[in-house]
Amino acid sequence: MNFATRYLGLNLASPFVVGASPFCDNAHLARKLQDAGAGALVMRSLFEEQIDPPPRIASPAMPGAGGPEEFPEYADYQVSPDQYLRQVGHLKQVLTVPVIASLNGQHPGNWTDFALRLERAGADAIELNFYRVVTDITVASDQIEAEMLDVVGRVAGAVRIPVAVKLSPYHTALAQLAVALELAGAAGIVIFNRFYQPDINVNDLEVQTHLRLSEPEETLLRLRWLAILSPHLRGTLAATGGFHTAEDAVKALLTGAHAVQLVSVLLKHGPAVLSSFLRGLEAWMRAHGYESLDQFRGLLNLKTCKDPSQFERANYIRTLQSWKV
Repeated sequence: MNFATRYLGLNLASPFVVGASPFCDNAHLARKLQDAGAGALVMRSLFEEQIDPPPRIASPAMPGAGGPEEFPEYADYQVSPDQYLRQVGHLKQVLTVPVIASLNGQHPGNWTDFALRLERAGADAIELNFYRVVTDITVASDQIEAEMLDVVGRVAGAVRIPVAVKLSPYHTALAQLAVALELAGAAGIVIFNRFYQPDINVNDLEVQTHLRLSEPEETLLRLRWLAILSPHLRGTLAATGGFHTAEDAVKALLTGAHAVQLVSVLLKHGPAVLSSFLRGLEAWMRAHGYESLDQFRGLLNLKTCKDPSQFERANYIRTLQSWKV
């Protein structure tokens, strides 16, 4: 059975990629993930604010007064930029699968120059993770996307290794943006970034950080957009967020994914769960008479499925009409 896939121009032995997470902080653990069947590993994100630190500000005089964002102190980040570069080199010494660095930012700036240092350190690819919550009502959507395209163009133009772009689903014309990012130099698109939402403490009247691992229900949004995007992109697609079983992964491949990124399921069950993904994928392929991923990848995307309207507005209307009381 052939599980090989080509993602970002890289040859992977399996479509299962360890997504951006702390797993790569420990080379021994990263090796376990590789041996369990990971086709590639993405390192944790290095943030724009670590490379181009914003000026420190005083807290607002009045609660709720707002003002510029306050980021963690430099020493509070898990790894420094120099440590990150050293870890890239170390991982390349102990692993045989591709190591993908992750840069997380939102504005064009000097931080994008760090991509060249990642390439020199040995990274096989770079994943640009765009995470931006716009609270300024004077900022228009076209400005946000223009800045994203600027960043992708700068990074892709500076390095020879492939560059992937990790997107959020909160864009008005996502398909057009994905094509534009590809034209700007992106070798692949990763869908989707998970926005970690703050919670409210009603007793202390505070806004609190809230971390919740992904749930399988989140895959539905990813599957829809994999199906929509895959016929239109020349590059590769990866899905991330909510993939907890081999069946989830098969759905991603059927709708057009070249790779499926896993994080939460690995945090819950450890590296050994990758073996169950490979066994499940093999069992499904045997049952349906497939010997390679290329034989069924994209079989149910917008262009090739029997009823494309299932991914469009008609599905919304049919679903609502199915409810009766």
